[in-house]
Amino acid sequence: MVASRLLGGLALGAALTMGALPSMAADEIVLGFAVADSGAMNAYDSDSKKMALLWMEEQNAKGGVLGRQLKEVSADTKSDRVEGAKAGQRVLREGAVVVFATCDYDYGAPAALQAQQAGVISVFLCAGDPKAGVMGVGPLSFTSSNAAQVEGATLAEWGMEKKGYKTAYVLLDETLEYNKSACAGFDWRFPNVGGEIVGRDVFKGSDASIASQITRFRSVAAEKPVDVLVLCSSMPGAPGALRQIRAAGIDIPVFGSQSMDGLYWQDAVPGLKDFYVPIQASAYGDDPRPEVNELAERFEKRWGARPATQYAFPIWAFMELWAKAVEKAGTTDAQPVVDVMNSFKDEPTLLGPRTFTPMLHIQDRPLELIAEVGGGQGKVIDQWRIAEPVPQEVLYRLKTD
Repeated sequence: MVASRLLGGLALGAALTMGALPSMAADEIVLGFAVADSGAMNAYDSDSKKMALLWMEEQNAKGGVLGRQLKEVSADTKSDRVEGAKAGQRVLREGAVVVFATCDYDYGAPAALQAQQAGVISVFLCAGDPKAGVMGVGPLSFTSSNAAQVEGATLAEWGMEKKGYKTAYVLLDETLEYNKSACAGFDWRFPNVGGEIVGRDVFKGSDASIASQITRFRSVAAEKPVDVLVLCSSMPGAPGALRQIRAAGIDIPVFGSQSMDGLYWQDAVPGLKDFYVPIQASAYGDDPRPEVNELAERFEKRWGARPATQYAFPIWAFMELWAKAVEKAGTTDAQPVVDVMNSFKDEPTLLGPRTFTPMLHIQDRPLELIAEVGGGQGKVIDQWRIAEPVPQEVLYRLKTD
């Protein structure tokens, strides 16, 4: 409730202080990045922003969009919610017709709300909580990513059908809405495919120790064998929790969310094995789609290093769809473009088909790759699409009892 009042106040402040937006040069289309160029969220935003910039450069080389060149303007949110609102206002004053928000609902919503208030499209670089869109911001807001619930549901189905995991223990980091959504997907799907959640616990990513949670896990595991531990967490707290789990001698397989993709954090958990994450694309050079691997090579040529994680890729697919909608609408004005995007059903992109509706601006049943991560490596070992879309009550974590 407090967060809602804060975000609402930020949106109202934008209406009172921004004033009229400047007119754009006739030969340019301005895209505004109100994302984290510094602070903790930069770990997620950096490569995604670079991928969007690469798309802009390549699109400009083809003639731009509507025959107009694309121009970047940026403002650093500093991984701070209040600064996020200011950054959103800043890029809007510079004429942005799309505002890119940081790769998380909690941190990106303040900037996205400024765009909604101004009648401008926003897109979260890679946020996985479904509130990053229509429900949490408004009808002009999108996210390039899949719903975090898809991640949990994918692991539930794959774990049961491919690994034979029948019992699970769920450990939730309550820091972010994203983490809660990832667990919600597992909680929904695992019992539906015949699994049993034998225990659950919570912690905060900022906690220095999860010793009490480990003790409670041991108590449950002593009564009933646990096949897999489900860790719904994200940076920076996730590696610390995983390190403590393994240091305590808990060596059963662990499922993580896609926020734990990548190699950059693995030194924190030496010798890690039997750790699995769902991802939308592989940064390891082994994506089953050659065009994704080719894009990673172009990214490396442009920026000097390959993408660190899968989070770089979803924004490319979104930009493909945005450009297609703009060309069809014949304008960059928000409502006509959104109307076209809302008509997209199984529209082809680099990452596979994408669908939007007036009520849902996130993917609820995309293909996921399963990656095994650990030992300083990552590799794709399987791919999976959940048997049915995530239902609305699970997407928005509605209580139905």
